[in-house]
Amino acid sequence: MNALNRYGPLVGRVLLGLIFVIAGVGKMTGYAGTMGYMASHGLPMAQLLLPLTILVEVGGGLMLILGWNARFGAGVLFLFVIPTTLVFHNFWAVPADQMQNQMTHFLKNVAIMGGMLYVVVFGSGPFSLKK
Repeated sequence: MNALNRYGPLVGRVLLGLIFVIAGVGKMTGYAGTMGYMASHGLPMAQLLLPLTILVEVGGGLMLILGWNARFGAGVLFLFVIPTTLVFHNFWAVPADQMQNQMTHFLKNVAIMGGMLYVVVFGSGPFSLKK
């Protein structure tokens, strides 16, 4: 087995998982600001959704990074990113000066979804706690 086959899945999982862990920790440290941001986007029950969001991001991100039930964690993150993308990166409904930025975030999330789907289908690979 060459080095890319051996270490590539681990590096890929870490890179995919980091964005969620960092985002979740950021939401914990900026809890009130995140709550206001969610409310400004019209999300109902932000008081319930924010703790669930943190759990999904940190928990799913760590599952992915560690390779512990990574297929499940990636599946949850895949499903989580769909409404998040549609609500927070709706480039078609923002002022023209924000459109390109929001489209970039939208497409970034689509790419992340592709990575999550790959883990769901093919598993976590080597250096996993539980495939």
